[in-house]
Amino acid sequence: MSANHQMAVNGTANHHCSANNLTAGHNTHEQMHNRRQNPYTQKVTVVLGAQWGDEGKGKVVDMLAANVNIVCRCQGGNNAGHTVVVGEKEFDFHLLPSGIIHENSKSIIGNGVVIHLPGLFDELAKNEAKGLKNWENRLIISNRAHLVLDLHQQVDGLQEAEKGGKSLGTTKKGIGPCYSSKATRNGIRVSDLLGDFKMFSEKFEALVAMYKRLYPDFSVDVNAELARYREYAERLRPLVRDSVSYLHTSLKEGKSVLVEGANAAMLDIDFGTYPYVTSSNCSIGGVLTGLGLPPQAIGEVIGVVKAYTTRVGDGPFPTELHDEIGSLLQKRGGEVGVTTQRIRRCGWLDLALLRYTSIVNGYTAICLTKLDILDTLKEIKVAVSYNLNGKKIDYFPGSITDLSQVEVNYITMPGWLQCTENVRDFGELPPQAQDYIRLIENDLDVPVKWIGVGKGRESIICVKD
Repeated sequence: MSANHQMAVNGTANHHCSANNLTAGHNTHEQMHNRRQNPYTQKVTVVLGAQWGDEGKGKVVDMLAANVNIVCRCQGGNNAGHTVVVGEKEFDFHLLPSGIIHENSKSIIGNGVVIHLPGLFDELAKNEAKGLKNWENRLIISNRAHLVLDLHQQVDGLQEAEKGGKSLGTTKKGIGPCYSSKATRNGIRVSDLLGDFKMFSEKFEALVAMYKRLYPDFSVDVNAELARYREYAERLRPLVRDSVSYLHTSLKEGKSVLVEGANAAMLDIDFGTYPYVTSSNCSIGGVLTGLGLPPQAIGEVIGVVKAYTTRVGDGPFPTELHDEIGSLLQKRGGEVGVTTQRIRRCGWLDLALLRYTSIVNGYTAICLTKLDILDTLKEIKVAVSYNLNGKKIDYFPGSITDLSQVEVNYITMPGWLQCTENVRDFGELPPQAQDYIRLIENDLDVPVKWIGVGKGRESIICVKD
């Protein structure tokens, strides 16, 4: 028998041997398929703002974080603010996940977040003074996150000044310029700061040189900044790790994960009232890219809805109130920005807007906040649809020109004229308040599972099925 023939026979024998194990192989592939379809024993819960921000997401996250292992921030920077009231203390969070208050959970600042290190360390110090404990062992910062430098904040102000009367009303926290640096690939990441400091310095100096060419008034003391960041690097180093692998390992171990969105759907750079938006995706897509999660890891998506509507900064606002009711909502609701201290514009609840953000985000539940602020109103209006050019439209306008020209169709509901602050059971709410909530549920086809009726942790109604 020739050598070639012998090889062919041996090859056939090996093939037959494989065929004998075909059934076992098929079962293995089936098991692999099932694991790919549902690789996570726990699904990630996501909390997102459903309007223009300031809906009370921090309180919702604080409530849910008591029973989870990990709480994550996925996008944005310290241009957003969440307040959590614990007893007599108010904790203000800008970069830290609100869930960091709970000592049984870890907190992750994900790769999609842009981090201003001076702001982060200042925030940690202030909240530590109020009682935040043991954060050093519980805070994880992604090595892929980009750094907001003071020079980004300076550029933010210069860009707003250039626009003059057409400014966007940014927080001037440097968020937009930092995301711009990220997109043009001259940004600086946490891993750059913790790596070769010579290379970090070169990247920093290149960024300074670019901005000097663009803005004559731009000025930075490079040596002083580099000395400061050398110090920040050592303070930051113990907190940094590969958050993507950490998060996936945790999920496969069955640990529970809560994601806290910053800003809100109508400030999303793609789906919001562009250009009067933030510089990141603060809808469900930003959760995936900001933490390195696949879609099948997402479970419950909770939309946080204020019982009326507010927004900070410029841009169209169809249900805005310029009368005494708007002033009443502002005063009773304490509508002042946590980050900017700017007065929030106030208006009626807008179901047309909420339908739009619901289809983008896929809410599975609603948390309705600040219902108690409506307690003193004799009548309450709710926006149910828009007319554009004299015709009713069944979509949310993508053009701010169109949105600024819509006519709002309202329904009027009777108010309840009763204090709801001490109510803890849905059945004890005034009938008119129950009707208001049912209207929201039925219109969005999403259940309202929680209702906020005050500032404190305890001021919430959990709605039973």
